[in-house]
Amino acid sequence: METIFVLLPLALLIAAIAVAFFIWAARTGQFDDLDTPAIRILFDDDEPRPRAAGDSAAPVRRSVVRVDAASANDAKAETRRVLR
Repeated sequence: METIFVLLPLALLIAAIAVAFFIWAARTGQFDDLDTPAIRILFDDDEPRPRAAGDSAAPVRRSVVRVDAASANDAKAETRRVLR
């Protein structure tokens, strides 16, 4: 019975902190754009990464998936359709 006097206020404190963090995140716009970060990885970087000073190896070839804006919007619509 003594532990309940410790655990109950502790649980309420943790819940209050979680609610406060959620309200802070919602007010500062953390949930405004949920779709762009998911498709951002599909786009190429603007600048190539610099090579190390002593790196003389041949560059590694990577396959790149090109995604235009229309197919990105289609992917967003498909994701929304699946989530409903």
